Amino acid sequence: MSQEKLKFLEFIQNIITRMNTNSFQIKAMCIAIISAIFAIYATTQNPHIILIAFIPLVICCFLDMYYLLQERRFRALYNDILKKHSKIKDFDLSAFCNYHKGFFSYLKVFLSVSIWLFYVSIALFSLILWCVI
Repeated sequence: MSQEKLKFLEFIQNIITRMNTNSFQIKAMCIAIISAIFAIYATTQNPHIILIAFIPLVICCFLDMYYLLQERRFRALYNDILKKHSKIKDFDLSAFCNYHKGFFSYLKVFLSVSIWLFYVSIALFSLILWCVI
């Protein structure tokens, strides 16, 4: 494997790592925002405040889905470059546009355990808290 191809693979791996880091930071930010909203509820005792928690939850969910989708696309590009007879030129990210159907759809990304388990569990907790109060 040529030195240029190795550099290109390293470049793509850095992009994948950045997408993964962004996804983790969005989850952390979501928990912080929703915790702050629950703290506001604890001081005001207004149950409608809990419903406000769904706004950042949905926004963070879509952002997280976007980053996971991008990460999957770059992983597919990475794997295609590793193939022996790859037609992808070094440092040509235009091939990235070919990954947009099937496995790379938003529905498939939402059904990923790292997305639905995290966001649905927070949504259910918020909904149960709102119903109990």
